[in-house]
Amino acid sequence: MTHRVRLLGVETLFSGWGQLTRATLDYLSPDGTPHRMTRENYDHGNAAAVLLLDPARRRVLLVRQYRYPVDANGDAPFLLECCAGLLDGDDPSTCAGREALEESGHEARNLTHIGDGYMSPGSVQEKTSLFLGEYDDSTQRHNGGGLAAEGEFIELVEMGLDEALVAIAEGAIVDGKTIILLQHARLKELERKA
Repeated sequence: MTHRVRLLGVETLFSGWGQLTRATLDYLSPDGTPHRMTRENYDHGNAAAVLLLDPARRRVLLVRQYRYPVDANGDAPFLLECCAGLLDGDDPSTCAGREALEESGHEARNLTHIGDGYMSPGSVQEKTSLFLGEYDDSTQRHNGGGLAAEGEFIELVEMGLDEALVAIAEGAIVDGKTIILLQHARLKELERKA
């Protein structure tokens, strides 16, 4: 904790696939006044995500899968996303490569780490390492689709980079990590042209 935050205790509310805890802390405002706070935190581990890009054809390979929290919020629950998953003991780069292969069937080339981010830092502890990776006909190892044993029933969706960027503007792509990676891919493309 920082000099402005003193952790008083952490209570486990639920432990299952992830762990939900409630922390009680004293937070010092800028004028030094202490404020007692409680904050809930959901932790299921850190993750890695990779956008598969075919730069020669300006195409991206995304996955579409069901997301219950999106459904519970009343939105269309089958999201277009980049490949992603929990680290499960691997380093982020290994995880990104593993998830690309499991979900898309492609063994990504030129895997490049572009940064790390928290997608929902107000209540979720997960930090996601973000990668770009290349694919083409030569990188395909199997048909993809995820691991049925893990409840993954994934549809592969290939589209042009411009089409994907339009899908963000139209609300057809709403996943934060995917939006970041698509916009990063476009910025890198613009840098190469400049």
